[in-house]
Amino acid sequence: MKFILIALLVLGITGCVAAVLLYLIAQQFKVEEDPRIDLVQEVLPGANCGGCGFAGCRALAEACVKADSLDGLLCPVGGQETMNKVGAILGMEAAAADPKVAVVRCNGVCEARPRTSRYDGVRSCQIMHNLYVGETACPFGCLGCGDCVAACQFGALSIDPKTGLPVVDEDKCTACGKCVKACPRNIIELRKKGPKGRRMVVECVNKDKGAVARKACLNACIGCSKCQKECAFDAITVENNVAYIDFNKCRLCRKCEAVCPTGAIHAINFPPRKPAADVQPEKKEAQA
Repeated sequence: MKFILIALLVLGITGCVAAVLLYLIAQQFKVEEDPRIDLVQEVLPGANCGGCGFAGCRALAEACVKADSLDGLLCPVGGQETMNKVGAILGMEAAAADPKVAVVRCNGVCEARPRTSRYDGVRSCQIMHNLYVGETACPFGCLGCGDCVAACQFGALSIDPKTGLPVVDEDKCTACGKCVKACPRNIIELRKKGPKGRRMVVECVNKDKGAVARKACLNACIGCSKCQKECAFDAITVENNVAYIDFNKCRLCRKCEAVCPTGAIHAINFPPRKPAADVQPEKKEAQA
């Protein structure tokens, strides 16, 4: 019994000494954290989506506190309203940022891109992409397995059963970029929403030469450069046989859409074009 008491006493003393040593070490090496980090984190949405470019909301809060200005720092989920709150806490001005939205740059619908094979493996775009060209002849087009849908935390993406392509719900999209990272074929990108949500997009990323791309998909860009020549604002470039519209330069004139021979260029959220007015017979005679 005596030996047991001695052993317990020794263990107790050892534990107390170890606790004191750990406390002293912790005090010696502790890092003082700015209390404003907690305040900033509280106003962030807590999605931890990584769309801001940092590993979660805590990391963004730390970056905001340590920064001299909020330029280049943005929470895509909370948007400008959240950044204004962050600015108020830190005594900084949060510059207005143009809202962005995910855009699917593929228009290879079933009618334009018929199926050439059937995939019976795990329904994953990443796996299918690594195995072979896909169920159609286009090696660049959407695979339709929905990796982007699964990656979206906000329910902003769904697969259209008729076209087999992802559809973005702009009201739910926060431009977090998860879908962009999930797509193995780099079809989805974040673009400025544009005034009234209007924007011009080349819905194709096929880098094959025109005849090959056209054979794989009737809606493919063939790299003819007609849109590039038509654009008066140098907003369109043709590289690797495919056109791309720079949303920072585009003035939404829609002239490129009119000259595209394959319909690869799409005007999103524009009102329908008004039909040309018929010329009256009297006017025809007067002009003659």
